[in-house]
Amino acid sequence: MKRLSRYLNSTCLTLSFTLLLSTNLTAAPDLLTAKVGTTRSEVIARNAMVASSHPLATQAGLDILRQGGNAIDAAIAANAVIGLMEPTGNGIGGDLFAIIWDNKTNKLYGLNGSGRSPKSLSYAQLKSDLDALGTTSIPKYGVLPVSVPGAVDGWFSMHERFGVLPMEKVLAPAIVYGIEGFPLTEVIAYYWGRSIEPRKNIPGAFLQTYTINGKAPKKGEIFKNPDLSNTYQLLADQGRDAFYNGEIADKIDAFMRDNGGYLSREDLMSHRSEWVEPLSTNYRGYDVWELPPNGQGIAVLQILNILENYDLARMGHNSAESIHLMVEAKKLVYEDRAKLYVDPDFANIPINKLISKAYAKERMKLIGERAMRDASAGAEIMRDGDTIYLTTADADGNMVSLIQSNFRGMGSGVVVPGTGFGLQNRAELFSMDPEHANVYEPGKRPFQTIIPAFVTKDGKPWMSFGLMGGGMQPQGHVQIITNMIDFGMNTQEAGDANRWQHFGNSQPTDSASASLAGVGELALETTIPYTEVRKLLAKGHRISTRLGGYGGYQAIRVDDNGTYYGATESRKDGQAAGY
Repeated sequence: MKRLSRYLNSTCLTLSFTLLLSTNLTAAPDLLTAKVGTTRSEVIARNAMVASSHPLATQAGLDILRQGGNAIDAAIAANAVIGLMEPTGNGIGGDLFAIIWDNKTNKLYGLNGSGRSPKSLSYAQLKSDLDALGTTSIPKYGVLPVSVPGAVDGWFSMHERFGVLPMEKVLAPAIVYGIEGFPLTEVIAYYWGRSIEPRKNIPGAFLQTYTINGKAPKKGEIFKNPDLSNTYQLLADQGRDAFYNGEIADKIDAFMRDNGGYLSREDLMSHRSEWVEPLSTNYRGYDVWELPPNGQGIAVLQILNILENYDLARMGHNSAESIHLMVEAKKLVYEDRAKLYVDPDFANIPINKLISKAYAKERMKLIGERAMRDASAGAEIMRDGDTIYLTTADADGNMVSLIQSNFRGMGSGVVVPGTGFGLQNRAELFSMDPEHANVYEPGKRPFQTIIPAFVTKDGKPWMSFGLMGGGMQPQGHVQIITNMIDFGMNTQEAGDANRWQHFGNSQPTDSASASLAGVGELALETTIPYTEVRKLLAKGHRISTRLGGYGGYQAIRVDDNGTYYGATESRKDGQAAGY
């Protein structure tokens, strides 16, 4: 069952509870510690730590650290390798967000590396194009949902401010792997196979780049991507301008003009990442940090502000009482998310109110003993949002929390010939309702799902972490935080523990008038005891069991002595390692 759960990301098995009653839903305890559900020990090291969803990316980050690089260099190196090896979740055709702890200044820095919509594509023209396609929504694939890729500028912005080693060394591991090849890991091979069919007819070099003789590579098969290595080499030699104001920009511009797209060289030339101030709330003595919109990170802060008013520890981990409370808080916060989390350059967002303790006390009054059936904003197109998250730490105490994504696995399916990477489809996350704050506009950043996180205690780093996966991300962040702070789990246990995910709120892509309608769907990993499932049913929740789809977690915690504790997602192929 555990092996199968790593595969079936989108399969919803709504089982009859007669069957569930006859199934043993309690995970076997670890034979040494007797802790339920633990898959492995934390990785503990003094000098450095890297945690990512691919072991070879983790090792590349460690190699950079051993060569004298710092956590920022290691994060870029690992991201470059994983962009080659896990194109089902990320790549340089996508966006990037990061939170960086700089030990010299004893301060957190936030980076929004997300791109904007094409300036030449007006709302009227987009609507006309959609009418011609017979749809009212921005499509998943093709040239229309493509926005400016922000990842490369994100790398160079991080490196310019904090990096130590030259980019030639930082990108070298990924360049070598692209030329010499690497064997596919198990989970990535599964998602790779699922990603080919819906994109096979998209104009460009998708099949040429991502298949071997027209078929997706299998687990253990050696895959090479020399075009991506050539692109990485250009970046190493010429810097970020090779992408935004050079040979790569020219290729993207020409391809778009030839294939009915709108992303232009001018759009790429004008792109810059934005350094932003991370936002926080204090949860039971710990400061939890997220980035401001256009991402969904502040949903975590809003939910925690509500939960802080309750004694979760008394309720017990994954009890019906605690799950009910968390789900109801999520429902309320996600209605704010759907209406208000937009590009701040295009709207006045009441962020200070949204993340205030007073607002949380107002909203919690709406939570009762029964599952909420309707809610609206107070002031899940997202199911398929594949992403990667990684975190790094070095001997000087610098730490990086980095998340990067194409959206929908392999993105738009558009691969410009000769580049070796796919372009993202983030512009799909605009609304086409002209009354919505997240409505499509030229030069605007769409609503973003990807969120890195960080926790400090008494002004010092405590944990760098993330849990990727579309609309699961804020829900996952909350579960990790409460697992550790309320339920006393260690860094690895917190990620191994059974998860839940709620679907059914209105979305940032809906109309401005949309709201929660009905109780939605509460998906539970099947090892949650049926005694608690039955109580949730009695509260009016509609329950399903999903195999997979509960996100991908990595974390590094640091103790008072400066020792690092690494953890990685047992539902993925990843690795935490240090020295």
